[in-house]
Amino acid sequence: MSIVLYYAPITCALAPYITLTEAGAAFEVRPVNLRKAQQRTPEYLKLNPKHQVPVLVVDGEPLTENVAIQIWIARKFPAAKLLPADPMQELKAISISSWCASGIHPFLFRINSPQLVCDLPGAEESVKRLAQKQLFEKFQIADDLLAGRTWFFDHFTAADAHFYWCFRRGLLFNIDQSQFKNCTAHFERMQQRPSVQKLNAYEKDVQTEFAKVA
Repeated sequence: MSIVLYYAPITCALAPYITLTEAGAAFEVRPVNLRKAQQRTPEYLKLNPKHQVPVLVVDGEPLTENVAIQIWIARKFPAAKLLPADPMQELKAISISSWCASGIHPFLFRINSPQLVCDLPGAEESVKRLAQKQLFEKFQIADDLLAGRTWFFDHFTAADAHFYWCFRRGLLFNIDQSQFKNCTAHFERMQQRPSVQKLNAYEKDVQTEFAKVA
Protein backbone atom coordinates (compact mmCIF):
# COMPACT_ATOMS: atom_id res chain seq x y z
CA MET A 1 0.00 0.00 0.00
CA SER A 2 1.28 3.45 -0.94
CA ILE A 3 0.59 6.34 1.45
CA VAL A 4 1.61 9.89 0.55
CA LEU A 5 1.00 12.89 2.79
CA TYR A 6 1.03 16.33 1.24
CA TYR A 7 2.22 18.60 4.00
CA ALA A 8 3.15 22.23 4.58
CA PRO A 9 5.11 23.51 7.59
CA ILE A 10 3.15 25.10 10.47
CA THR A 11 -0.19 24.02 8.99
CA CYS A 12 -2.68 21.53 10.43
CA ALA A 13 -1.12 18.91 8.14
CA LEU A 14 1.12 18.17 11.09
CA ALA A 15 -1.77 16.28 12.77
CA PRO A 16 -1.83 13.34 10.31
CA TYR A 17 1.97 13.38 10.21
CA ILE A 18 1.90 12.74 13.96
CA THR A 19 -0.78 10.05 13.83
CA LEU A 20 0.77 8.25 10.87
CA THR A 21 4.01 8.18 12.83
CA GLU A 22 2.20 6.99 15.96
CA ALA A 23 0.65 4.21 13.86
CA GLY A 24 4.02 3.05 12.59
CA ALA A 25 2.81 3.57 9.02
CA ALA A 26 5.21 3.62 6.12
CA PHE A 27 4.43 6.88 4.36
CA GLU A 28 6.03 9.40 2.04
CA VAL A 29 5.82 13.11 2.77
CA ARG A 30 5.67 15.62 -0.08
CA PRO A 31 6.22 19.15 1.19
CA VAL A 32 4.07 21.89 -0.30
CA ASN A 33 5.55 25.40 -0.37
CA LEU A 34 2.59 27.68 0.27
CA ARG A 35 4.70 30.81 -0.17
CA LYS A 36 5.39 29.66 -3.72
CA ALA A 37 1.67 28.88 -4.17
CA GLN A 38 2.41 25.24 -4.95
CA GLN A 39 -1.05 24.39 -3.61
CA ARG A 40 -2.53 26.22 -6.60
CA THR A 41 -0.63 24.46 -9.35
CA PRO A 42 -2.70 22.44 -11.83
CA GLU A 43 -1.10 19.23 -10.57
CA TYR A 44 -2.03 19.92 -6.97
CA LEU A 45 -5.53 21.11 -7.79
CA LYS A 46 -6.20 17.72 -9.36
CA LEU A 47 -5.59 16.21 -5.93
CA ASN A 48 -7.43 18.89 -3.99
CA PRO A 49 -9.38 21.60 -5.82
CA LYS A 50 -9.80 23.30 -2.42
CA HIS A 51 -6.05 24.14 -2.68
CA GLN A 52 -5.33 23.18 0.91
CA VAL A 53 -3.25 20.76 2.95
CA PRO A 54 -3.29 18.07 4.13
CA VAL A 55 -4.05 15.61 1.38
CA LEU A 56 -3.52 11.92 2.01
CA VAL A 57 -3.12 9.87 -1.16
CA VAL A 58 -3.66 6.15 -0.64
CA ASP A 59 -2.80 3.96 -3.61
CA GLY A 60 -3.40 6.93 -5.87
CA GLU A 61 -6.74 7.92 -4.27
CA PRO A 62 -6.71 11.36 -2.61
CA LEU A 63 -8.47 12.00 0.69
CA THR A 64 -8.88 15.53 2.05
CA GLU A 65 -9.96 17.11 5.36
CA ASN A 66 -8.21 16.27 8.60
CA VAL A 67 -11.14 14.60 10.32
CA ALA A 68 -11.67 12.13 7.47
CA ILE A 69 -7.93 11.51 7.18
CA GLN A 70 -7.62 10.81 10.89
CA ILE A 71 -10.54 8.39 10.84
CA TRP A 72 -8.96 6.55 7.91
CA ILE A 73 -5.63 6.27 9.75
CA ALA A 74 -7.35 5.04 12.91
CA ARG A 75 -9.32 2.41 10.99
CA LYS A 76 -6.36 1.25 8.94
CA PHE A 77 -4.06 0.95 11.95
CA PRO A 78 -6.34 -0.13 14.82
CA ALA A 79 -3.46 -1.36 16.98
CA ALA A 80 -2.33 2.26 17.39
CA LYS A 81 -5.60 3.05 19.23
CA LEU A 82 -5.86 6.49 17.65
CA LEU A 83 -9.53 6.57 18.59
CA PRO A 84 -11.15 5.18 21.75
CA ALA A 85 -12.53 1.64 21.49
CA ASP A 86 -15.86 2.50 23.09
CA PRO A 87 -18.27 3.66 20.33
CA MET A 88 -19.56 6.70 22.23
CA GLN A 89 -16.06 7.75 23.25
CA GLU A 90 -14.92 7.25 19.66
CA LEU A 91 -17.61 9.65 18.47
CA LYS A 92 -16.64 12.14 21.16
CA ALA A 93 -13.04 12.02 19.96
CA ILE A 94 -14.21 12.65 16.39
CA SER A 95 -16.31 15.50 17.79
CA ILE A 96 -13.23 17.12 19.34
CA SER A 97 -11.30 16.81 16.08
CA SER A 98 -14.23 18.31 14.21
CA TRP A 99 -14.34 21.15 16.74
CA CYS A 100 -10.63 21.78 16.20
CA ALA A 101 -11.21 21.95 12.45
CA SER A 102 -14.38 24.03 12.37
CA GLY A 103 -14.60 25.69 15.77
CA ILE A 104 -11.00 26.69 16.52
CA HIS A 105 -9.10 26.73 13.22
CA PRO A 106 -11.18 29.59 11.69
CA PHE A 107 -10.14 31.97 14.47
CA LEU A 108 -6.50 31.06 14.00
CA PHE A 109 -6.94 31.80 10.30
CA ARG A 110 -8.38 35.24 11.10
CA ILE A 111 -5.42 36.08 13.30
CA ASN A 112 -3.00 34.92 10.61
CA SER A 113 -4.75 36.52 7.63
CA PRO A 114 -7.05 39.33 8.81
CA GLN A 115 -6.84 41.02 5.40
CA LEU A 116 -8.70 38.06 3.90
CA VAL A 117 -11.53 38.47 6.40
CA CYS A 118 -12.17 42.20 6.06
CA ASP A 119 -10.58 44.54 3.53
CA LEU A 120 -11.74 47.80 5.10
CA PRO A 121 -8.81 50.14 5.86
CA GLY A 122 -7.58 49.75 9.40
CA ALA A 123 -9.71 46.69 10.13
CA GLU A 124 -6.91 44.18 10.62
CA GLU A 125 -6.29 44.86 14.30
CA SER A 126 -10.01 44.64 15.09
CA VAL A 127 -10.28 41.34 13.23
CA LYS A 128 -7.34 39.90 15.15
CA ARG A 129 -8.59 41.22 18.50
CA LEU A 130 -12.05 39.72 18.08
CA ALA A 131 -10.62 36.46 16.77
CA GLN A 132 -8.31 36.14 19.76
CA LYS A 133 -11.21 36.76 22.13
CA GLN A 134 -13.19 33.93 20.55
CA LEU A 135 -10.11 31.72 20.34
CA PHE A 136 -9.56 32.10 24.06
CA GLU A 137 -13.17 31.10 24.71
CA LYS A 138 -12.45 27.84 22.86
CA PHE A 139 -9.19 27.30 24.72
CA GLN A 140 -10.99 27.74 28.03
CA ILE A 141 -13.39 24.96 27.04
CA ALA A 142 -10.43 22.73 26.16
CA ASP A 143 -8.74 23.67 29.42
CA ASP A 144 -11.80 22.54 31.34
CA LEU A 145 -11.96 19.28 29.37
CA LEU A 146 -8.32 18.56 30.20
CA ALA A 147 -8.64 19.29 33.92
CA GLY A 148 -7.16 16.37 35.86
CA ARG A 149 -6.42 14.48 32.65
CA THR A 150 -3.29 13.59 30.71
CA TRP A 151 -5.13 13.36 27.38
CA PHE A 152 -8.66 14.15 26.24
CA PHE A 153 -9.48 10.46 26.70
CA ASP A 154 -7.95 7.59 28.64
CA HIS A 155 -5.01 7.41 26.24
CA PHE A 156 -3.50 9.48 23.46
CA THR A 157 -5.79 9.81 20.44
CA ALA A 158 -5.98 11.69 17.17
CA ALA A 159 -7.93 14.40 19.01
CA ASP A 160 -4.81 15.20 21.02
CA ALA A 161 -2.77 15.59 17.84
CA HIS A 162 -5.30 17.95 16.30
CA PHE A 163 -5.65 20.12 19.40
CA TYR A 164 -1.87 20.20 19.75
CA TRP A 165 -1.73 21.94 16.40
CA CYS A 166 -4.36 24.47 17.46
CA PHE A 167 -2.57 25.43 20.66
CA ARG A 168 0.83 25.39 18.97
CA ARG A 169 -0.42 27.70 16.22
CA GLY A 170 -1.54 30.22 18.80
CA LEU A 171 1.87 30.12 20.44
CA LEU A 172 3.52 30.79 17.08
CA PHE A 173 1.55 34.05 16.93
CA ASN A 174 3.28 35.01 20.18
CA ILE A 175 -0.07 35.10 21.94
CA ASP A 176 0.18 34.73 25.71
CA GLN A 177 -1.72 31.50 26.38
CA SER A 178 -0.23 30.86 29.81
CA GLN A 179 -3.60 31.28 31.54
CA PHE A 180 -4.65 27.93 30.07
CA LYS A 181 -2.68 25.76 32.48
CA ASN A 182 -4.14 22.41 31.42
CA CYS A 183 -3.73 23.16 27.72
CA THR A 184 -0.14 24.23 28.34
CA ALA A 185 0.58 21.02 30.26
CA HIS A 186 -1.01 19.02 27.42
CA PHE A 187 1.15 20.87 24.89
CA GLU A 188 4.29 20.12 26.89
CA ARG A 189 3.37 16.42 27.13
CA MET A 190 2.82 16.35 23.38
CA GLN A 191 6.23 17.90 22.85
CA GLN A 192 7.79 14.90 24.58
CA ARG A 193 6.21 12.30 22.31
CA PRO A 194 8.69 10.84 19.79
CA SER A 195 6.19 11.36 16.97
CA VAL A 196 6.01 15.09 17.73
CA GLN A 197 9.76 15.39 18.09
CA LYS A 198 10.13 13.72 14.70
CA LEU A 199 7.57 16.13 13.24
CA ASN A 200 9.31 19.19 14.68
CA ALA A 201 12.70 18.08 13.34
CA TYR A 202 11.22 17.38 9.92
CA GLU A 203 9.42 20.72 9.85
CA LYS A 204 12.66 22.53 10.63
CA ASP A 205 14.42 20.75 7.77
CA VAL A 206 11.63 21.61 5.32
CA GLN A 207 11.60 25.25 6.38
CA THR A 208 15.36 25.38 5.85
CA GLU A 209 15.01 23.95 2.36
CA PHE A 210 12.16 26.32 1.50
CA ALA A 211 14.23 29.29 2.70
CA LYS A 212 16.92 28.40 0.15
CA VAL A 213 14.50 28.98 -2.72
CA ALA A 214 12.68 31.98 -1.24
